[in-house]
Amino acid sequence: MRQANVYYKSQLAGVLTENDEGYEFSYLSDYLSSENAKPVSLTLPLQEQVFKSRVLFPFFDGLIPEGWLLDIATRNMDISILDRMSLLLVCCKDCIGAVSIEAIQGKEENHV
Repeated sequence: MRQANVYYKSQLAGVLTENDEGYEFSYLSDYLSSENAKPVSLTLPLQEQVFKSRVLFPFFDGLIPEGWLLDIATRNMDISILDRMSLLLVCCKDCIGAVSIEAIQGKEENHV
């Protein structure tokens, strides 16, 4: 299992999780109760319920670079183009726009 903090304009908004069933995204209750709370995406409106998907949510997948920048990331970091969560964690800490992604250290399990 891997997890990442999702920030909206430098405010911690929620947590994205990759697990054996796919992906989950949930907003933090502190963020939801904030008067400045905005959804990170129109496809992920503010709600207490957890969003679930078998594949990486299109919004988050869209944050991953394309073209020559993706080629550089996959080559230099030795990441498969199919490993979308790793690409998101490596490439989207400081992306263009209001949303950024930061890996939560120590949340990865080793599977044998």
